[in-house]
Amino acid sequence: MKLLDKLIIKDFLKTYFFVVVMLILIVLVLDFTEKNDTYIRNSVPTPEVLKYMANYGLYLNNLLTPITVFISVIFITSKMAGRTEIIAILSSGVSFPRLLRPFIFAAMMIGGVSFLLNGWVLPVATEGVTKFRLNYLEKNKTSSDPNPHIKVGPESYAYMSRFYKTGNTGYYFTLETIKDGELLAKLSSDRIEWDTAKNAWTLINWRLRELKEDREIYTTGEKLDTTLSITPADFDLPPNHHETLKLPELGRQIRILEDRGADNVAFYKIERYVRFMSPFAAIILTFIGVIMSARKTRGGSGFQIAMGFLLAFIYILLFILSRTFAENGSSYPILAVWLPNILFALTGLVLYKTVPR
Repeated sequence: MKLLDKLIIKDFLKTYFFVVVMLILIVLVLDFTEKNDTYIRNSVPTPEVLKYMANYGLYLNNLLTPITVFISVIFITSKMAGRTEIIAILSSGVSFPRLLRPFIFAAMMIGGVSFLLNGWVLPVATEGVTKFRLNYLEKNKTSSDPNPHIKVGPESYAYMSRFYKTGNTGYYFTLETIKDGELLAKLSSDRIEWDTAKNAWTLINWRLRELKEDREIYTTGEKLDTTLSITPADFDLPPNHHETLKLPELGRQIRILEDRGADNVAFYKIERYVRFMSPFAAIILTFIGVIMSARKTRGGSGFQIAMGFLLAFIYILLFILSRTFAENGSSYPILAVWLPNILFALTGLVLYKTVPR
């Protein structure tokens, strides 16, 4: 059986690699065709385009893993069933769980590589894709999004009308301290500047209003140095910043946001949940794929491959919906993220009752 194990693992990985490369190449060609006019119009250097396509290919590999794994295992298993190899193996006294072993082992290898890619390689690729789009496909921005609001502490909220990255300068800055829905203090200024030497902020033409129980204290000044738990980089974060952090960096960012009491910490936690959840998808879908295609059919493997596409797309759709549900304030985000794996694992156990013995 060891020889058969090696053959199955070899065919599985070879087919998986072939399917991954073909699907990625098709998507990259379509993407290049769509953006080619933009590349020419913006005079994008060829090395930058090639680097973008390489990074985008890594991103696609992660996105298409459920489809590629499912199609690969169904193709291999249905081909073996069509040649009556599975019937011969089972008739020789080999149990179905033993037949599953090389498939699961190959799926674990794919899942392990997927975990390494998700944790350390894919964030770098995602950051490269984001920078390329900002530099060449979208208009260069000299300022951050208007009216940024950032929670800088459990009871402190910072606001400014506009922050300009080129001079690390913001205008009409406000820092409010609110406790139990009641305003305790409000610090505002016409301008705020980042001092790189002091690693601190300088407020220009500032005004401080403090509300006490029986009175209000109002003070003003021309310049005031202050330390906040934010830096200019916090005003220049892309919308998918949580996807561009390596796994250790993601953990550190979660701790920083928790110390601030920031509201968007849930996005970073969910991203970490997803990175630990995703590798298990390859194992679960392999388990279902072998069960679905182990029986010999007259129509060949076309129907099984079509079903593989369908179920893989259902998995991806369910994953997107569950992640969206988790990000929109689910009481149990980790359960919402793991929902696709849980449902498909239960489906696999039900289908296991139908496998040929």
